Amino acid sequence: MPQGYAFLVATKEGYIMVLNFTDPFLTTRVLGFENLFDRLQRFSDTTEKSSSYPPYNIRRDRNQIFIDVAVAGLAREDLNIELAEGILTIEHKGPKAELLQSSNEVVYQGIAQRAFKQQFTLAENVEVHGAELVNGMLTLALEKIIPDAQKPRLIDIKTPKILGSK
Repeated sequence: MPQGYAFLVATKEGYIMVLNFTDPFLTTRVLGFENLFDRLQRFSDTTEKSSSYPPYNIRRDRNQIFIDVAVAGLAREDLNIELAEGILTIEHKGPKAELLQSSNEVVYQGIAQRAFKQQFTLAENVEVHGAELVNGMLTLALEKIIPDAQKPRLIDIKTPKILGSK
């Protein structure tokens, strides 16, 4: 691939643009994204593994982020929550064997008891503060921490002193 070019590749699904990041003009305008490609790879891996079950909401209040997951019928002991390498995983292994072999016959099952693994990719500056399970709703509290270096600031404009002036 020649350096400094973007290619438009036609596929059955549509077009894909391929950028060459070794272009010196592009790299001088895109700074600090060295690990962006690793994160994009992890994001594509997690979206393939995740499903829409169980249903969830993501709420935001300024820098506070809340993930609400509907886990009706599950207890605290049934859920595993793990944060590893920027990926927040909520998992349920499925119903226990003694529940499956119950003598009660289920006439209609509207409440799912299936196993699930829901994953969320977090930015580096997002911290998980905890989780709470109330009335079948699991709520995870997160916070986006904005470092001082990323907060807006004014840049002082200096003017040189003119020679010979007092």
